[in-house]
Amino acid sequence: MAPTEKEAQRAELHKAIWRIANDLRGSVDGWDFKSYVLGILFYRFISENLTAYLNAGEHRAGHAAFEYAQLPDADAEFGRRETVAEKGFYILPSELFANVRARAAADANLNETLERAFRNIEGSAMGAESEDDLKGLFDDLDVNSAKLGPTVAKRNEKLVKLLDAIGDLDLGRFEDHTIDAFGDAYEYLMQMYASSAGKSGGEYYTPQEVSELLSRITVVGKTEVNKVYDPACGSGSLLLKFAKVLGKENIRQGFYGQEINLTTYNLARINMFLHDVNYEKFDLAHGDTLLDPAHWDDEPFEAIVSNPPYSIKWDGDANPLLINDPRFAPAGVLAPKSKADLAFTLHILSWLAVNGTAAIVEFPGVLYRGGAEGKIRTYLVDNNYVDTVIQLPPDLFFGTTIATCIIVLKKSKTDNATLFIDASAEFVRGGNKNKLTDENRQKILDAFTGRADVQHFARLVPNAEIAENGYNIAVSSYVEQEDTSEAVDITALNAEIARIVARQSELRTQIDAIVADLEGEA
Repeated sequence: MAPTEKEAQRAELHKAIWRIANDLRGSVDGWDFKSYVLGILFYRFISENLTAYLNAGEHRAGHAAFEYAQLPDADAEFGRRETVAEKGFYILPSELFANVRARAAADANLNETLERAFRNIEGSAMGAESEDDLKGLFDDLDVNSAKLGPTVAKRNEKLVKLLDAIGDLDLGRFEDHTIDAFGDAYEYLMQMYASSAGKSGGEYYTPQEVSELLSRITVVGKTEVNKVYDPACGSGSLLLKFAKVLGKENIRQGFYGQEINLTTYNLARINMFLHDVNYEKFDLAHGDTLLDPAHWDDEPFEAIVSNPPYSIKWDGDANPLLINDPRFAPAGVLAPKSKADLAFTLHILSWLAVNGTAAIVEFPGVLYRGGAEGKIRTYLVDNNYVDTVIQLPPDLFFGTTIATCIIVLKKSKTDNATLFIDASAEFVRGGNKNKLTDENRQKILDAFTGRADVQHFARLVPNAEIAENGYNIAVSSYVEQEDTSEAVDITALNAEIARIVARQSELRTQIDAIVADLEGEA
């Protein structure tokens, strides 16, 4: 398909999705309503995914007329065990999205039908390896919520509209390998909801162009990695960018992440399925990464990307056990209780493979604040872990206008220096946010890979110089900004002023003469 045709199709898809979200929202807050739109989108996806998988298997076996969706439930039970082992879940024909939707308008108990279907889908994984990946996935899709309407009839009315609207979306056929439409639809919805939700939305979503820059930084020179990790994974958009940059098959052992917010954790797992990442290829955990990290047995990771929450509170030195934690102990000091930024940084460094790269979006204060943070920076620089610091433009992220930065960490550098890149002017204005274009990202990546001085843009600084500068690693301290003010020739300016004064005197003399003539005539 030509790029223009694909882009046009995508634009139509986006318009249709946003229309659904707005038309059906009603009394439900936009950010809350995402659970309904995304949940039903997910329900349709796994129904079609499973149907296509089972049909293809039977067709290959010579049963050309086989159609799973038309089987009686009793006849469908024969394939449950094998299918759960392969796909991670099972859906009986009567509970497939298409069949529930076809009966929805005439189903007075639609809410109960959907609730039962969701419960059975999750229950199909009980006792299987995929149990943790399916558990609670539909928890935020409350079909009995008063937010949908004051009565069961009103709620069902809205659910019928939702099923029809999602069912009418042109997402292509699984047989045609157009499944990226589901993932694309999800990403678009998340972006729109994050944008309209303001501050709260930013916690769930990293803009796609920033995600792409981070993932490309971590895989420079590589065509595959062992596994990728995000300790504050939100809805999973950062992790999944690797699937587009390298291809899913080139992340050999899969996608790992942890998320403290339960709703967002559910969204991240749904996002994995919608991008056709099968259950055995991802391991996402719910919990507090700093106090209770879930992947001790899986580290180290070759590629780590993260956009952790900025300057949040954590236990810090109020918890005496933390200074003995192998992630934090080497620095000899804990990040301040009021600012957990560098605690995330130390956690990431600890779990980074020797041949790996980590790219972390950071609050700018971590580059220059003193106290414990200054001591942690001293540890990072003296041990040559800081590879690059990139100053980003302001107003890239939802929920904040601050100019964030990227800190790139490595454990196996070939020099004893740190690269500083000033990308603060690398953006275009798009809507109510700044955006990194392809050209902006490429310029940053070229400087990153070149690792050489570029006037007013990049500078490679010996770590000894950073030490002399009090371990301040703010980009502005090392990259001189271009002077855009107009150069002025003082000699020429003085000559011009003298000429103007002389001319002024000449005109005044002429005016005086004219006035005298006029008075004489009077």
